[in-house]
This record gives sequence, structure tokens and C-alpha cells, in this order.
Amino acid sequence: MFGIAWGVGSLLLLVGLGEGFRSGNQRQLETMGQDILFIFPGRIPAVEGQRQGMKQYALTYQDYLDVRKEAKLVRNVSPVLQRGDIRAVSDFATSNGQVTGIAPVFNQIRYLPMGQGRWLNDLDDQQRRNVAVLGHEMSRNLFPGRPAVGSTILLNGVRFEIVGVLDTVGRNENNSTNFRVYVPYSVMRTYFPIKNAETADDISFMNCQPVSRDKHAEAIDEVHRIIARNHDFDFRNKEAFEEWDTIQTHEMVGKIFTAMDMFLGGVGMVTLSLGAIGIINIMLVSVSERTREIGLMKALGATNRNILMQFFFEGAFLTLISGGLGIAAAAGLMGALATLPSPPGFDTPRLVPTSAAVAVISLSLAGIVAGLYPARKAAMLTPVEALRKE
Repeated sequence: MFGIAWGVGSLLLLVGLGEGFRSGNQRQLETMGQDILFIFPGRIPAVEGQRQGMKQYALTYQDYLDVRKEAKLVRNVSPVLQRGDIRAVSDFATSNGQVTGIAPVFNQIRYLPMGQGRWLNDLDDQQRRNVAVLGHEMSRNLFPGRPAVGSTILLNGVRFEIVGVLDTVGRNENNSTNFRVYVPYSVMRTYFPIKNAETADDISFMNCQPVSRDKHAEAIDEVHRIIARNHDFDFRNKEAFEEWDTIQTHEMVGKIFTAMDMFLGGVGMVTLSLGAIGIINIMLVSVSERTREIGLMKALGATNRNILMQFFFEGAFLTLISGGLGIAAAAGLMGALATLPSPPGFDTPRLVPTSAAVAVISLSLAGIVAGLYPARKAAMLTPVEALRKE
């Protein structure tokens, strides 16, 4: 019974742990946004396949304009101009954080929940308004206990009006989005261009979003063709691109955790099988020890069916009781873990309906096997043989 309980509990707990890792990583990816392609400045190999003599190129604002105009499978695209050496000063405090210049469509690509005020709009960018949206923690640092929307801050001495504050992103304020200041791209380009850039047109990177998830490979190919054309290299040379595709990352993580679930579930099933074998052995011993009892029952009129059902139900009862204890123990442990703070990228394990169904089916099969074979052996004994047995 302990083997069965341990097997069921292990199966549920191990699969629950795997699902906790899966959902935690998925939730962490979703705090960035959905279906995002990050494209960074890259290096062009002098000879394909070799890393020496690589020529570096920077992404430009013209690259962004061309992608927005020509890439039909790209739904949203935004240039990103980013610096981390800008000092932010309010009437109450001083803080250092990342100042990021973006297109207004950026909030449709990335996950940026508004807490107060509004997001940046097209007029802000077109008219080069000195307006800014603060991340949640940046707002708390610059305006402790005070409203930020409608106030002003200085970014390296340039005055900006706060038009919005983001809600917190992620858990325990550990997401870098919470410490950023967002301004229109045109304003960022005017006051805070990239240091030591080759041209004033250079950008830090681009964020793209395909029209749909199943079209993301074709969308990436369109973007590659445009950038390769603008910087004069072959788009088929994948080594020339520095990028991060969150869709591919999500699919790869899903495959890893599916394999982990299968492995952990297999370990639990093996333990469960060993427990079932243990119950079969115990029931076989019980049959041999109760031979005279079986003979007496048959002599008093018990049929083979009566004997078969008695031992079958004994095995099934033992299996179901021990399995129920295993399920209850696993559920109790998962409930206790749910009360503890979870680390970043991991959710506390929980009962997975699929694994619970597998456990119930496995228990039923184990109960049938554990009870049926010894029961058949007991039922086949003749009364004379059973009563003669010492």
C-alpha cells in the first residue's frame, strides 16, 4: 500500500513540478509581450561560416521605415533608442534608469499595462512633445507617495511632462520595465542619441510582431531581406543577424517541458508499477496462507465466482485506499507549497487534470491486476486439496 501511495503521489507531484516550471516560464515570457522578434545590430562575416574579419553594421531609422512600409506580414514594428546613463530628477528625488525612445505602437508589441494617465500617441511623436511615461518603480522612486501624472521631471536637464504611469510588470518588482522612462522616439533622437554612433540615424534595436503566429517565419524572412538589402549583404547568411525570436523560444521551452513531463511521469509510473507488483505478491501470500479457509468456503457452497470476487475486491480495495492516500498527500503538499513565495520563472506545482486521470486509470489497472491473478489462483483450488493443505 505504501508503494502504491508513493507511486501515485510521486506521479502527481513530479508532473506538477514540471507544469510549475512550464507555466512560470510562459508567464515570464508573457510579461514581455506576445510573438515578438528582437532585431539587434549584427556583423557580416567576410567568408560564410568564419568568425574572423566580421564587419559590424548598425540598424538605422531607415531600416525601421522600410520594414514598416514593405514587410506585409509584419503587423507592428517599432524602433527602440535606449540609454542607461541619463539622470532623472524630480522635485522630490533623483534616480538613474533606462530612458527609452519608441514609436507609439510599441505598447501593442510589448506588455505595458497602464496604471494612470495615458500612453504616448502619434501627435507626441510628430510634434516632438517633451512628454514621458514612467515605469511603476521609477514613479515610486521619483514621486514617493505623491501623484506623478501631470508633474514634470528633468532628464539630463531637459524638462519632460509625465503623462502616464505604468502598472507593475512581473512579480516582486524584478522586471526592468518597471525602472524605465518612455519618451517619443523623435524626442529621444533629438536630445539623447546613441553615443559614438556612426550616424544620427542609428537605433539600438527593433521590435517586430508578425500578423499571426503561424506566419512568423515568413515575416522574419521579409525583415531579413530588407535589412540585408539596406546593408548590402546576402539575406541567406543567417550569421549576419543578431536576433531573439520569442515564438521560437516559447516553442523550444514547451518541448523541453513536455519531455520533462514525460520523464517525470515515467518515473512515477515505474514507482506505481512496483507498488502494484508488491500488492500482487502480498495477495499471493494471502492466498497461500488462507488455503484452508478457501477450501472450507467452497465446501460450504461458495462458487469459483464468489472466491474470485472476494480476493479481487480485496486487492482493488487495498489499491484504491493507498492511491487515495497518495493523491491526498500530493494535493496537501502542493497546497502547502502554494502558500510560499515562488522564485522568478517558477509557479508552485499544482494538480494537473491529465496526470490525475492517468493516476486514476493506472490505479484501476493496478487494482485489477493485483486482485485478479491471486483471486483466480484461489478460485481454482478444489475443496479437497484446500482442506488437505497444512
